[in-house]
Amino acid sequence: MPKAIRFQQPGGPDVLRLEDVTVGEPGSGEVRLRHTAIAVNYVDTYHRSGLYPLPLPSGLGVEAAGVVEAVGPGVGHVKAGQRVVYTGPIGAYAEARLIPAEKLVVIPDGIDDRTAAAVFTKGLTVDALVRRTYPVKAGETVLVHAAAGGVGVIMVQWLKALGATVIGTVGSDAKVAVARRVGCDHVIVYTREDFAKRVREITSGAGVAVVYDGVGKVTFEGSLDSLAPLGTMVTFGNASGPVPPFDVRGLASRGSLFLTRPTVFTYIARRSDLERGAAEVFERVGKGVVKVEPPRSWPLAEAAAAHRAIEARETTGSVVLLP
Repeated sequence: MPKAIRFQQPGGPDVLRLEDVTVGEPGSGEVRLRHTAIAVNYVDTYHRSGLYPLPLPSGLGVEAAGVVEAVGPGVGHVKAGQRVVYTGPIGAYAEARLIPAEKLVVIPDGIDDRTAAAVFTKGLTVDALVRRTYPVKAGETVLVHAAAGGVGVIMVQWLKALGATVIGTVGSDAKVAVARRVGCDHVIVYTREDFAKRVREITSGAGVAVVYDGVGKVTFEGSLDSLAPLGTMVTFGNASGPVPPFDVRGLASRGSLFLTRPTVFTYIARRSDLERGAAEVFERVGKGVVKVEPPRSWPLAEAAAAHRAIEARETTGSVVLLP
């Protein structure tokens, strides 16, 4: 019988349990998928902790790669035996599952399953943020928080390919080399430096055009202080906790700033947008514009250990679970 990670109540990593589950035959528009690599994303910790509440009991995980075992009636764009990857719905921490076929994208030849699982949602996120939320132009200077993290290492490489100057922040000295290796022009350790002050120094007082902030609570105010007039603040994660209530008049006093809180799932809600974004991600990975280092991995049964590691900021790049 297949196994899956489940949890009965929100809490720390210890609430995660490996349980037997039943996976039936696919219904209309569905596929039965055998997972080969399961991505661990920071949003999984929000679901587990209750920051983003789920109906309980629940599975966990929004992204995985695998092999199609069977297809239900009405499925035409994938077939048994194909390697595929997806993002959403909840339930990826499992050896096998049923999933709507419309969520699946075929993995191109030349990209292995672990790489596909490690890059898919993060790559789609970066594509949405730097091409649609704020379309970055060559010559602009941008600030990327957590530049050595899973999204950060992809974003920095993508931004450099667009011709941007990238200021990256990291949480420890150990991650400085990673941020530089992926292309940051300047690296700031935000846990011990006044990063807003350093941004002003680097930009000769001008500030940056856009801030991409997946850290949240501890970097929010400083991010606003790093922006040029009419700059755009993109807050897309809560690694340090959710941003507290904010007086929007602060946007005016800092130079008529723009503030947005995007989610990738809005940008890929239409099948056409999912396919376009996936093609962009796989093209950049395939051509080496975005280089994906082998992800750190844990067995599926040790999902709790993976969560502890990413919440303790012990990881760089991507993390996967192996069924």
